[in-house]
Amino acid sequence: MHSQTLSLGTKGEQNVLAQFQSDRTKAESLSEQALEKYQANQLPKAVKLWQQALKIHLQLDNKKVNTKKSDNKQAIATILKNLSAVNLELENYPQAITYLQQYLTLSRKLKDQTGETIALTTLAKTRRKQGQLSKAAQYYQQALILVRKTANRSEEGVILGNLAIAYKTLGDYVKAIETNKQALQIFRAITNPKAEGIVLKNLGNAYEALGDYNSAIKSYQQSLDIAHKINHRVGEATTLSNLGQIYANQGKYDLAITNFQNSLKISSSANDIAGKASTLINLGSTYYSLGKLDRAIENYQQSLKLAQNIKDKQIQFEAWGSLGLIYEDLKKYPTAIKYFEKSLAIAREIDDPKAQALTLNNWGHTLFKANRLTEAKEKLTQAVKHLDRLRSGLSDADKISIFDTQVYTYNLLQQILIAAKDKEGALEAAEQGRARAFADLIASKIIKHQTNNSQEFATSIEKIREIARAQNATLVEYTIIPADDFKHRGKLRAEAEKIYIWVVKPTGEVLFRRSGLMSMGDKNKISLEKLVSNSRIQLGTRSRATITVSSNTNIPKTGNQLKQLHKLLIQPISDLLPSKETDKVIFIPQGSLFLVPFNALQDESDKYLIEKHTILIAPSIEVLNLTRKQSQRLTKENKEVLIVGNPIMPRVASKPGAEPQQLEALPGAETEAKEIARQFNTTATLGSQATETNVVQKMPQARIIHLATHGLLDDSQGLGSAIVLTPNEKDDGLLTAEEILNFKFKLNAELVVLSACDTGRGKITGDGVIGLSRSFISAGVPTVIASLWAVPDAPTASLMTEFYHHLEIGQDKAQALRQAMLKTMRKHKNPRNWAAFTAIGEAN
Repeated sequence: MHSQTLSLGTKGEQNVLAQFQSDRTKAESLSEQALEKYQANQLPKAVKLWQQALKIHLQLDNKKVNTKKSDNKQAIATILKNLSAVNLELENYPQAITYLQQYLTLSRKLKDQTGETIALTTLAKTRRKQGQLSKAAQYYQQALILVRKTANRSEEGVILGNLAIAYKTLGDYVKAIETNKQALQIFRAITNPKAEGIVLKNLGNAYEALGDYNSAIKSYQQSLDIAHKINHRVGEATTLSNLGQIYANQGKYDLAITNFQNSLKISSSANDIAGKASTLINLGSTYYSLGKLDRAIENYQQSLKLAQNIKDKQIQFEAWGSLGLIYEDLKKYPTAIKYFEKSLAIAREIDDPKAQALTLNNWGHTLFKANRLTEAKEKLTQAVKHLDRLRSGLSDADKISIFDTQVYTYNLLQQILIAAKDKEGALEAAEQGRARAFADLIASKIIKHQTNNSQEFATSIEKIREIARAQNATLVEYTIIPADDFKHRGKLRAEAEKIYIWVVKPTGEVLFRRSGLMSMGDKNKISLEKLVSNSRIQLGTRSRATITVSSNTNIPKTGNQLKQLHKLLIQPISDLLPSKETDKVIFIPQGSLFLVPFNALQDESDKYLIEKHTILIAPSIEVLNLTRKQSQRLTKENKEVLIVGNPIMPRVASKPGAEPQQLEALPGAETEAKEIARQFNTTATLGSQATETNVVQKMPQARIIHLATHGLLDDSQGLGSAIVLTPNEKDDGLLTAEEILNFKFKLNAELVVLSACDTGRGKITGDGVIGLSRSFISAGVPTVIASLWAVPDAPTASLMTEFYHHLEIGQDKAQALRQAMLKTMRKHKNPRNWAAFTAIGEAN
């Protein structure tokens, strides 16, 4: 019986093996047929045959046969790679991505690093085409790690170059520049001048996006020289077109047109149709800027025809969209809409949510100008949904970068809703368009039951009313409205024309007013940014943190500027603000308004705003809601008060590459720390004890954290802003906003006071101010008191001790700060000495 069983088993195995070989032969034959169809450009038939072959190979892979299965897996990998390539040619991106991800997984199982690298870089390129730039960057970063293991310098340079393009498109221009420089170094080392020229061109693109036109022109010129030297005609044409774009941005239109025309000549002689089509778009935009609409239309139409001939969807999208903008300007709205429809169809075809949002934005703007408000609202609402899709799953930094490119859509939606007399809907849109990444970050770190999904934090009008009631405060939210030329090619760079102001009373009642810069009189008209900047300069503040405070004596007195700001921001709503001085007013600024010294704004009777109201600041109503939740989660277990003053100062460079200088000691800060410590019956952490390591270790146990020292401002990236502490062998003594953001623990302090220079400032973005206050709130602190300028030593010490006195007798943080300012004002009249500090977040 036993021997018979063995005999039957062996025969069965032979049959299975024969069937296995037969099926494999059939699969291989199907693959060969697929390749023939592919080479004959019969792509759909090739896909069908490869799919049949793949199905057989997958079935074979699941059979238990005594044969070499790695060969079958390799065949599967090859088919997956081929299917992804064909689907990319067919522009079927979702299916291509599915096959690529399967190819990536299998390559990793087979330990095939070459296959893995191909899968990662192809996924990156595909995601970039779809506008999913963060995912593209992640794939390039993974590929970079692999390639560096193989020491393939050429491939490393290519991946770095592509990664830099992703960073640039994401809006992270500093990373784009750094990454391009790494690629440039590699291509110079391996003597690849063609690649070197391409990277120099891309480096110029990044500098141009940053507004550093001199560096951009220098990079482009170097790229141009290399292209000319090695007779790289396509590269030469592209770089000339880029130079033309810079000159156009600078308003040097004649020079721009000359470069574009030279580029077109070279593209034509080199038969670079895509390059020619792209340059025609740029040339058309230059004529558009000059008001020569007929010439612009002619160039856009030429570009469109070329792009259609070579089936370049991206350029077709740009051409249709650009034609739509021109016909809107001509008030030929039906024609403009027809072109936007075509542009949107292409954006959908290539599955690019960013392109779809841009087209819907401009289409909505046309409907807005045509007074078709319901349809305009519908288009902008659709655009916002696409923008939400773009942000889903991004890191905090990437959300901030990409949000800066999206603000204009939320802004336009507000204008449409106000025109439709829907002030409450417009306030909802205003909230949607600010501090979204900040709200996501707080919720993901602090509110455990919330997820990091930006769409969950869209604030409804009912929720806004509820928040105002819970705060028992008057909320004042501002939106800066640009002049109506911002729509062109989706850029929000026009000067501010007016300001929308919403007032939400403690009862939940919502009121709306608007204020125009023109309202101050044509003779006195000044840009909003300049007005804010002048008010700060005339207070004796500085644009950058340095060691000492200096006042400019060659400027007029501060009253005029502070009164102009009061007239612009407060006067239109003064009748809506509370009459009782202790009632809280929470201002929610936008853009340059974050730098406004609200405390020091003066009315016509020379009375400062802080004399009439108790003031706080918040980045958004939703963030205000979350800081209240942070406050409610705090327990009373933490009894410690951490007071830090006058550490041993390190040497610090004023800018990258500069010689480090010794920061001055702050004896006034030491006196301040000792006096506050005495009030709390504790000991201040001073001098050599105030190391970064020591201070950070004490932070989780503290209910109040007071840091009296120097502050360093980074208004370029924000995260480099720092509190200065004592350096040692473990750290540099600079506690940066980035380090605080990345704390592995949550803070349990109800209050952080940054008694230092410029601690309330940072990089101003569409998401608010990126800097120290944002990082501390993200780390779990509901209230941060920070400064808007470099604060004088002695008045600050006096103000802070007075603040804690009022806090100790039971006033809330905003009321205590107000009383401290009022008392300091009596001795130190100039608002520079008392108005710098602002309470951000929760008052209680």
